[in-house]
Amino acid sequence: MEITEVSVFLKDSPDKKLKAYVTVTFDNAFVVRNIKVIEGTNGLFIAMPSRKIKQSCPKCGFKNELRSKYCNQCGAALPAALQTAGHEASALLEHKDIAHPITQSFREYLQKRVLEAYEQEKTKGSGSVGQTI
Repeated sequence: MEITEVSVFLKDSPDKKLKAYVTVTFDNAFVVRNIKVIEGTNGLFIAMPSRKIKQSCPKCGFKNELRSKYCNQCGAALPAALQTAGHEASALLEHKDIAHPITQSFREYLQKRVLEAYEQEKTKGSGSVGQTI
């Protein structure tokens, strides 16, 4: 599988951890949007697109965000979500990847290409034009 296009959309706030959103096209046939470039404690890395996990209200069945205390539909108290040992662990359990690499080698390839495109876009200073790689 070949990456045929990487479009980088820089974020304006330099003090935030989120540096850019990226759209990647594979083999001119498949697109993954909303890959994030994040500044971590050990440098830049990518985070794949994800969605928040929902829990159903036992009273009305409405799907509420995990760790909500009350139902947004009927107002009933919701059961306590799973308790975890630490805030970072619970934050990881709140989101589920929509798409992600299966092998470590492909993850490294994808991250390398995305971060290269991010650095090129950052030096250009514009965040709205994608580049074909």
